Amino acid sequence: MKIALIGVGNLGLSIAQGLVDQTNFDIEQLVLTKRNVSNLDGWKKHPHVLVTPSNIDAVRASDVIILCVQPSQINTILNEIKDELDEKRHVLISTITGRKISEIAEIVGNKIAIIRSMPNTAISVGESMTCISTNGTGKAKIGLAEEIFNAMGETLVIDESKMQAATVVCASGIAFWMRLIRATTQGAIQLGFDAPEAKHMATQACMGAATLLLESGNHPEEEIDKVTTPQGCTISGLNEMEHEGLSSALIKGLMKSYEKISQIMTDK
Repeated sequence: MKIALIGVGNLGLSIAQGLVDQTNFDIEQLVLTKRNVSNLDGWKKHPHVLVTPSNIDAVRASDVIILCVQPSQINTILNEIKDELDEKRHVLISTITGRKISEIAEIVGNKIAIIRSMPNTAISVGESMTCISTNGTGKAKIGLAEEIFNAMGETLVIDESKMQAATVVCASGIAFWMRLIRATTQGAIQLGFDAPEAKHMATQACMGAATLLLESGNHPEEEIDKVTTPQGCTISGLNEMEHEGLSSALIKGLMKSYEKISQIMTDK
């Protein structure tokens, strides 16, 4: 498989890292593009990786094109590459926040397989939760998108109308979980652990909780019940957090993020 990543910023670099680190995914060639490629010199050492400032060259050399540019840049990029797209060969995958499949199709046409995806930066370590949706032409290629992103985490095919909500839960969600881990780390320091110990403990506890839910399929409350005893320290801590608005704050934060992305969509 020949894949081009157009616009290698933070997310693009995370996807590139995730792809080259996967031993169970065969990439014949990975093309990385950026206007200033000087900070991509380290990637030239990777086998099968080509670095170029030319988006057109990247499209010509690839079968799958993953768009990682900023929303303000997408129209310019699409107009630049549209004449190079082959409906029988190319699959266009967008990771661009807030840009609908129909908007992309207005420029490149509906005959091109277009897949909209929302990965998160955990893709660099093979643990992304990536939601994907597609246009009619792209339905035949949805399995290809799942193969790519399943190599770097998990995928969920959703209706495009839910993509903004998925962006908040999965992409912004990385930042929300980081803040919770940071708060736990700070609490552990206050309880007497040094910073490296505290961060390690908080991070592994978070990993353990997530893994328990993923592997057991249980509701979070089922696992909470296993570690709460009458008049115990766990329930005391949980109740104090709820009194201070933990769950409410999280839900309000998700809704505020959703309101913001909806506003961005309306204003553009």
